[in-house]
Amino acid sequence: KSFIDKGALVPDEVTIGIVRERLSQEDCIKGFLLDGFPRTVAQASALEEIMKDLGKKIDYVLNINVDSGLLLTRLTGRRICKECGATYHLEFNPPAKADVCDKCGGELYQRSDDNEETVANRLDVNIKQTKPLLDFYGELGYLESINGE
Repeated sequence: KSFIDKGALVPDEVTIGIVRERLSQEDCIKGFLLDGFPRTVAQASALEEIMKDLGKKIDYVLNINVDSGLLLTRLTGRRICKECGATYHLEFNPPAKADVCDKCGGELYQRSDDNEETVANRLDVNIKQTKPLLDFYGELGYLESINGE
């Protein structure tokens, strides 16, 4: 938490330790789904070791393909209620009244990082980071790509 509060990236060894601890818990015995981890090949290699140590194996790695333009539209149109946290989308799930939450009447806002420039940059970084992971898991035979549009 201290790394996140400072806006710093959490070091791999901390993240991997958290994942190892979590996957060792009883409710993960029959399976689990990871979202957003691993993000690097180093983390993926560490996950392979964790799985080996726990006597488990990865069944699938899902890559959800979505056109960058559509992702840009999805993210820049997102609005969130300041009061209750309900989420809306200006195009796909608009509130009944502009800028007002249907659930509680609270004010809707756009996250500061949901602007076009920041989202485009995040998508570019994600593509660059994801390619080596896709190659890694493709070589291991775990990769399944699905259409997320």
